[in-house]
Amino acid sequence: MDEFQKQALTEHLAELRSCLIVSLIAVGVCFAAAYGVIEEIGEWFFKPLFDVLPDQSSLIFTSYQEAFFFYLKLALTCGVLLASPVIFLQIWRFVAPGLYRHEKRVLLPFAILSAFCFLGGAAFGYLVVFPPAFKFLMGYSNDFLSPMPTVKEYFSLSLRLLIAFGAIFELPIFMVLLAKLGIVNATFLRQHRKYAFLLSFVIAAILTPTPDVVNQCMMAGPLVVLYEVSIVAVWLLGRKIVAGGGEVSKGDAQ
Repeated sequence: MDEFQKQALTEHLAELRSCLIVSLIAVGVCFAAAYGVIEEIGEWFFKPLFDVLPDQSSLIFTSYQEAFFFYLKLALTCGVLLASPVIFLQIWRFVAPGLYRHEKRVLLPFAILSAFCFLGGAAFGYLVVFPPAFKFLMGYSNDFLSPMPTVKEYFSLSLRLLIAFGAIFELPIFMVLLAKLGIVNATFLRQHRKYAFLLSFVIAAILTPTPDVVNQCMMAGPLVVLYEVSIVAVWLLGRKIVAGGGEVSKGDAQ
């Protein structure tokens, strides 16, 4: 490796370290802020389950340290979510030096929108999907079956669903980005709509914690709607970027 390559690698690693430090500081600050009010956050986090638990049941922890580590993990999760705009911006900052000018113009707004779409998807899962899903799960309690869910189980299931809905709401942005890179277009998405709908219900069946059709449709429904939004977004915004910094027309892209 010659001196120029060594210098380039050193600068690249220094930039990566700087981005990681900024991201970790942002997460640390948000983690500390969340931990300061962690009991209030925990009460809000447990609310979908508390609202449907029978009177004689409660949330429990089965080991001495389980509740302590739950609060730490919850605060860390909140820290990452709150710091996600900074994290996405640092990702953009790291990859920006290797991009063309027209590519930089595309990635910065996409990085910001990605963070807000992820948070929006997590909020949708918590506010819309959690209440009926946990109501269904608690509906099996009776005189000889008394639910006593653990903190660990609730956190694991809720976090998985929040991440899943956050990722689902990234679909329109992801599709527009692929269109900008010339990988897909509106015509392609329309032609493969039926396969996308089928895949939406398969994903919902895998990720939904309940086997009933209603709750699975509550996850598949947003996927179907977001796919249709993606088609419109690609048609309106997904003109392919070219190396010269321009964009081809919608008709050329299709």
